[in-house]
Amino acid sequence: MTEPHISVGIMSAQQIKFSLFNSYKLNNDSLEKGDYSAQISNGKIDFNGNLYDEVQLHASDIHADSFELKDAVIGINFHWERKEDQQFQGHLKFIIENDMITAVNIVSLEDYLVSVISSEMSATSSEELLKAHAVISRSWLLAQVDKNKSLETSKENYQTSYEDGNEIVRWWDREDHANFDVCADDHCQRYQGITKQSTPLVTDVIEKTHGQVMMYEDAICDTRFYKCCGGFLETFENVWEPTPHPYLVGKADSKNIAFEKPDLTIEEEAEEWIKTSPAAFCNTKDARVLKQVLNDYDQETSDFFRWKVTYTQEEIAALILKRSGIDYGDILEITPLERGTSGRIIRLKIVGTERVMTIGKELEIRRTLSESHLYSSAFVVEAAEENDEGIPSGFTLYGAGWGHGVGLCQIGAAVMADKGYKYDAILEHYYPGARIENKY
Repeated sequence: MTEPHISVGIMSAQQIKFSLFNSYKLNNDSLEKGDYSAQISNGKIDFNGNLYDEVQLHASDIHADSFELKDAVIGINFHWERKEDQQFQGHLKFIIENDMITAVNIVSLEDYLVSVISSEMSATSSEELLKAHAVISRSWLLAQVDKNKSLETSKENYQTSYEDGNEIVRWWDREDHANFDVCADDHCQRYQGITKQSTPLVTDVIEKTHGQVMMYEDAICDTRFYKCCGGFLETFENVWEPTPHPYLVGKADSKNIAFEKPDLTIEEEAEEWIKTSPAAFCNTKDARVLKQVLNDYDQETSDFFRWKVTYTQEEIAALILKRSGIDYGDILEITPLERGTSGRIIRLKIVGTERVMTIGKELEIRRTLSESHLYSSAFVVEAAEENDEGIPSGFTLYGAGWGHGVGLCQIGAAVMADKGYKYDAILEHYYPGARIENKY
């Protein structure tokens, strides 16, 4: 296998403004460096005085030629969402999706990784942490490409949701991206091109781990990751499709806690766990270590290991209606029905004066109960005092962790590296039973 080129969906808009920093080829014509724009016109891409179904701008040197996209949105639907001008190297393609123009960057895999490591983490992180992340970012991407091919050739109807009159269960995965390999945001992996300043260490780490992936039996591992597990890792099928991955299982984020205790699928044990501050690799307030994992906008979040959110009755009823489109009336109960190995809620019952529904999985729950996303679905619920009609005046959610909890906990891994663990030991901890192998 040779190093592949991959396609990354960067942004979508009715009009995209961009700058070329080198000359590019459009068919046989040369486009000089400068400012350009592309916009939708009668279902076509209006670019440079012509209408196209698709526009492909080819770099002379995929490793060096670069361009800038204006007002790319990062942190889509998350609490830190904002726009940035972002620079990328490689080829640039414009396609039409849902009556919008989508900008797609075609880039070599190893160049992509230099950016991902600098976007997902701080480029000043420790070498062992960066090595671990380089391996899993490479593995995750190649696993998604393989999954894409499998879905395309499979005759099975791949579903990411099911619902009836009383229950809605949804999960989100990268199958949303039919026209490119991955997107550039947290839904896949953060990829901000060469916007984020890299360091010689990042480049060196990519070279030292060149082609290395995590393998389980004969398949590249689907190496999921997130910010903070909250003390326990979640099992893959509790978050996504019901397909067991033996290396993505529930376990303590510690070398000192037995897996059997506590059992966070039990409500009482989950409540005690979430309302305390147990020992775990990711239970840290060390700003020096956190800075390795949290970029500038991530550092706006400080209460990731244990957190609390309070809503009045008016706030929670309006929020759930806005986010779900379902009118529950006044909210009477928010009750966990099923928890995963990390205490994350898989199925949640919402009882209102007008409607009763069960929702899942974890991201659907997080989306429904927040203007953006709750930090995680590992939370317990306390109702405030009821009025004469038995309607609570509000609810408080006590939560743990930041993200889905499956695979590598970035803050936990940073602490492990700081304690002297090598990258292979870090990967063994978060992906038990998997092995490192050179793929190309």
